[in-house]
Amino acid sequence: PDFAAASLERLIQDDDHYEIAAVITPPDRPAGRKMQLKPSPVKELALKHGLEVLTPESVNTEEFLAKIKSYGAESAAVVAFGQILSQKFLDLFPRGCVNVHASLLPRWRGAAPIQRAIMEGDRESGVSLQIVVKKLDAGPVLGTRTVKITDDMDARDLHDQLKVLGADLLHIEYMDYLRGNLTPVEQDESLATYAAKITKSEARLDWSLPARTLFNRVRGLAMGPFAYCQLPGGSTLKIHKTKVLDENEVHGAPGEIVQVGPESIAVACGQGLLEVLEVQPESRSRMTVAEYLRGYPLSVGQKFE
Repeated sequence: PDFAAASLERLIQDDDHYEIAAVITPPDRPAGRKMQLKPSPVKELALKHGLEVLTPESVNTEEFLAKIKSYGAESAAVVAFGQILSQKFLDLFPRGCVNVHASLLPRWRGAAPIQRAIMEGDRESGVSLQIVVKKLDAGPVLGTRTVKITDDMDARDLHDQLKVLGADLLHIEYMDYLRGNLTPVEQDESLATYAAKITKSEARLDWSLPARTLFNRVRGLAMGPFAYCQLPGGSTLKIHKTKVLDENEVHGAPGEIVQVGPESIAVACGQGLLEVLEVQPESRSRMTVAEYLRGYPLSVGQKFE
């Protein structure tokens, strides 16, 4: 994805230190309403710079392993690749494989570290450069970069900061490691947490939860599949932006609209009050609540499900 393209761009720029033998990225996938085949951002960038691009369904076939071996590459850099790398693949590189991971390992190993950090209310995140081992995201760490998470940040904002910092790890720590100037630090297994892949079922807001929890859920799902609820009448309303008005008191039945203003609505939660600021009705674009209310009036006492 775009996160990986930022790292590739940095390696391309650093041609004084790195020679890129080849770029491996998944095959073109159907995308858009017409489901036309679309290359990954990594493939587009690599072709733009005249690099050789390989697009295997699996990197672990004997035929592909032989192809990679023929390059004689010293090391491999892995960023948001999405395939499990076999030990045979890892063993092809004398200096091993490194991976840019979007969390402060050992916290949030796995597929969705950016989303999980925000959904769980973490106040800090970052990127780690680790040595790839067979166990998921469990390799020793070469370096990290740290970011503070504020309430006005969502998953997209955090993603955009981390992709730049991840590329910087490849620019500095990766080269230091290849030169023999860095000693990898083993992770503390007792602190490990797992960032499971986001499921669509998590996107439906449960109004019986605290307002702070729902606020974090909306922010964490901002890269998709997006938080949503059911309107009176049964149609779906995506919720894109909210604000916590109160974290402690009970203001009504969970999901009950207790305030309707010119630019927002306030919804009672199991604990606290959540202000809804930006939404997206079915088959429409994202809009402010002020725009929404002009075409879809809501009133106090109605309930979101």
